[in-house]
Amino acid sequence: MTVVYQDSKSKLAQAFAKGAAESMLPLLTASEDKKAEIRYVVDSMAGEGLRVLCVAHKIIPEGELGQLSQRQLTEKDFEFVGLVGLYDPPRVETLGAVRKCHMAGITVHMLTGDHIKTATAIAYEVGILGNMIPSAQASTVVMAAEQFDKLSDADIDAIEALPLVIARCSPTTKVRMVEAMHRRNAFCVMTGDGVNDSPALKHADVGIAMGKNGSDVAKEAADMVLTDDDFASVVKAVEEGRRLFDNIQKFLMHLLISNIAQVILLLLALAFKDADGNSVFPLAPLQILWVNLITSSFLALGLGLEESQPDIMYRPPHDLRVGVFTRELIMDKMIYGTFMGSLCLLAFVAVVYGAGNAKLGDSCNQEWNQSCEVVFRARATTYATITFLLLVTAWEVKHFSRSLFNLNPTRYSGPFSIFPVLWQNRFLFWAVIAGVTIVFPIVYLPVCLAVYLALIESWKATKRRFGIGGASTKVLTLEEAEMRAGMFPNGTPVLPLRGEAAEK
Repeated sequence: MTVVYQDSKSKLAQAFAKGAAESMLPLLTASEDKKAEIRYVVDSMAGEGLRVLCVAHKIIPEGELGQLSQRQLTEKDFEFVGLVGLYDPPRVETLGAVRKCHMAGITVHMLTGDHIKTATAIAYEVGILGNMIPSAQASTVVMAAEQFDKLSDADIDAIEALPLVIARCSPTTKVRMVEAMHRRNAFCVMTGDGVNDSPALKHADVGIAMGKNGSDVAKEAADMVLTDDDFASVVKAVEEGRRLFDNIQKFLMHLLISNIAQVILLLLALAFKDADGNSVFPLAPLQILWVNLITSSFLALGLGLEESQPDIMYRPPHDLRVGVFTRELIMDKMIYGTFMGSLCLLAFVAVVYGAGNAKLGDSCNQEWNQSCEVVFRARATTYATITFLLLVTAWEVKHFSRSLFNLNPTRYSGPFSIFPVLWQNRFLFWAVIAGVTIVFPIVYLPVCLAVYLALIESWKATKRRFGIGGASTKVLTLEEAEMRAGMFPNGTPVLPLRGEAAEK
């Protein structure tokens, strides 16, 4: 940039110019030795991460005052004044953000207008360049824009890895870099603040303009605006995006596990026939609705509120060609669902053929009758089994590969580390507690038993095992209470209190 000042009294005109050293040196009248010395000092200052400007001056002869509008005539024959070094330190959090990107499989490139040595020093300072660079990439890891622009698209594609740092960039250089990434099927996110960044912001998959110091042109070209101008915020956005993606997978997986388990249970149960040859449902319709709409829904919502997994930024980016239903998710839901459905079927069979009389009654899908006692007990057991399995599964799918007892070993360790992990998600925790609590009134209260077409099994088995309600005591047993409460059809004889017959 050149500025001309003219004294109004003496009419003396002076020109002052500043700019990059390599652009200013051809305009100086200094000898070649002096220019070589200037280059050496510029390289030394740039190697320290300074942005170096060369300042020059000249007095314009009176005869050239009429030629000031012609730039090529004014910008020549300058006398060297000095060098100015500017240091713009990167944010403290930038180094950690770049390291997070590397751990997450994200490559950070820096395209700048600075001197190549300044750009290299800054790249080392923020962690873009590491100490270990493969020898095959050493010649291309840092390039000047002039060298990069001379390469054809085929030459760029032949490079093993695109340059991490390109100095003295023009808008065209940045656009070519974005296009080279697209040819390698890479997802490109571009950040910038100047007018010269606008074309690249437009070509990138996601263009991010700086909100505080960004130009209006850059903001218009970008897809989003970063309000705090902090690169670390971009990394936090990546982490939040991964968290949301994971939670969507957890939400879907829990619901699908529940559905697969019920499908397997209901389909295989078609083989169980009653006296009329009709299939007997292992779960009543209202129980199925309750499991799907109440139990599973709140658990899935809780999984949707999960915090980021501790290793979320230690894994490579998700393949864009694969949606939410990854191979891992499909396998997990099938294995979990099949195992859960098989256990529920086993519980139904155990009650019918183990604790019961192996009789499936008559018309038990419509209403209660005396022949359906075993079926209704088996339904209560099956309902409790699938509910408890869904509650445990909700905690188990908090992480797709880690055990629930080793979910966050860097933060919690020891035999009781599971408790703070479960307490982190308060919504999910109380959803599980509520699910456990609701099972008991549904299974044990007579009113709920009548509504859900089920009969209690565990208390009756316990009573038979320990002889609770013997003939010498006046105890109203649960069977008698159910009969007196009207759970059995009219005409069923009501049993007297045990002990009354003996007294009479």
